[in-house]
Amino acid sequence: MSSLDHLVLATPDLAATVAEVTRLTGTRPVPGGVHPGLGTRNFLLGLGDGGYLEIIGPDPEQDAPEGPRPFGIDGLTEARLATWAVRVEGIDAAVAASRQAGYDPGDARAMSRQTPAGDQLSWKLTLDAERGRTGLVPFLIDWGQTAHPSANLPVVPLVGLEGVHPHPERIEPHLAAIGAKLPVKAGNRPSLAATLFGETGLVVLH
Repeated sequence: MSSLDHLVLATPDLAATVAEVTRLTGTRPVPGGVHPGLGTRNFLLGLGDGGYLEIIGPDPEQDAPEGPRPFGIDGLTEARLATWAVRVEGIDAAVAASRQAGYDPGDARAMSRQTPAGDQLSWKLTLDAERGRTGLVPFLIDWGQTAHPSANLPVVPLVGLEGVHPHPERIEPHLAAIGAKLPVKAGNRPSLAATLFGETGLVVLH
């Protein structure tokens, strides 16, 4: 069974969203790093149990990227919980197993970024920005020998994650194929909701 790696909170205004998450939770996310060529940077907040929240938005210090920014950032007018990732070991085998089970998560590709401290992080994931793989079915990520980004982050515990979809029965086999667990209830529009336990009580991110 795959475990939660991180949630992706995509935003058109990174500074404003970091300030809002700080206000809501009472805990300030820390700078994660820059994604050269993608036109984005991120801030991170621990969720407990080895998971974290990634707040990702346009990097004002980068030129506009040649292609679209990931997670539909260019078309957003406000922050939204775009998708989530599950951590696997041996991503190529995990992709093959998922395809055999009836769901194609996409090919794994290598990525890297440098932390503010100058450390290089490398990983492989199945997220393909051009195919628009965002939403209720998580992408796969394999950190290999890289130290996990959740280490030493300030933590706001995650107490719940659920999805909404007009046809939950269409999503559930895909989740099962990659070994992910997510309660999905029927509703008009596909969406994710995460409940965090902040300093002043429960906080829900959509």
